[in-house]
Amino acid sequence: MTFNFKDALGVHADALQVRADRTKVLAANIANESTPGYTARDIDFAAALQQHVDSESGAGGAELSLGDGDPLYRVPYHPSVDGNTVEIGVEQAAFSQNASDFQTSLTFVNMQLRGLAKAINGQ
Repeated sequence: MTFNFKDALGVHADALQVRADRTKVLAANIANESTPGYTARDIDFAAALQQHVDSESGAGGAELSLGDGDPLYRVPYHPSVDGNTVEIGVEQAAFSQNASDFQTSLTFVNMQLRGLAKAINGQ
């Protein structure tokens, strides 16, 4: 009998992948805080997760690629003179919230894997 971990873990494994991709985008924003003309980007988590789930159910594994879709650009609250739209406070808050959400999804995956281990061991 074969066992599919993807089915057992549900959407949480996909959520971890999308959160990791969003972490990369937010980290790039923070790293380019002082780059003139840099435009801050972000990922719409719900839309990206739906795209990730749909692409995996239809065409096999797929990775979120910002080049294929339209990346979302942040509209700054206070535009800078040099054209940079990164606002460090906003980016740090988004990064922190994303890290917390990542940890939550990771906790769910951990709980599901522990449950599977108990079932395998007959506990």
